[in-house]
Amino acid sequence: MEPTRLEVSAAAGSYAVVIGPGTLATLPALLDQSALGPRRVIVSSPLVWKLHHDALDDVATEPDPILVPDGERFKNLATVGRVYEALIEMRADRSTVVVAVGGGVIGDMVGFAAATYLRGVRLVHVPTTVMAQVDSAVGGKVGVNHALGKNLIGAFHAPKLVVADPAVLATLPRREFRAGLYEVIKYGVIASPALFDRVEGTLAALFARDAGVITAVVSESCRIKAGVVSADERESGPRRVLNFGHTVGHALEAVTKYRRFRHGEAV
Repeated sequence: MEPTRLEVSAAAGSYAVVIGPGTLATLPALLDQSALGPRRVIVSSPLVWKLHHDALDDVATEPDPILVPDGERFKNLATVGRVYEALIEMRADRSTVVVAVGGGVIGDMVGFAAATYLRGVRLVHVPTTVMAQVDSAVGGKVGVNHALGKNLIGAFHAPKLVVADPAVLATLPRREFRAGLYEVIKYGVIASPALFDRVEGTLAALFARDAGVITAVVSESCRIKAGVVSADERESGPRRVLNFGHTVGHALEAVTKYRRFRHGEAV
């Protein structure tokens, strides 16, 4: 199966979103072709690294990844501070490429660290959840939570590359997989009845982790988001449609201290 390749327009230049089975194995070659920088460091969570480190051995030039805790409760400045400290200790400079490997929380936190370390270093997303593949890895919004609300501290920092391999979703717990599908359904409601019908008609195959079906659904979701983001990167107007369900959803997450609902469930 040939991977799907989408282009997203951003102020700092367009970037590719590459989707399909086996794309993770091509990541080193994609990075080499992109010539983003001579140094590459992976930032991930202990669990994601344990599950996927074999496939990532040739991605980084730094010998050790930066590992930080995952989950909305840890999506804060304290965790980002740990990323800063590790980057400083390895003497990372502006030629360093930060590769975020994980779900939406990791992508948001690491993206914010990349946006602010040395006033900005290059970022690559390798999303490992449905939610991250269809939503948070595409669009350039990065940030962390505050005690008074979700995503109140953040920036716009577009990645230079996004690589979404449905094969990594095989290790995702059913609840996490389902929570990501709610974001896909959102795209169906706001932009594509055909996508809504596709999800409804292929639920069994999706939950069986059929790579072809997942690739089609992720690709269409990313195509919708890429179109919206390319037209309104800074969320000054049309991009706000992507927040459908998120006003109440963020409130539910915050009031329950990020312990009861997954993001997709709240949305």
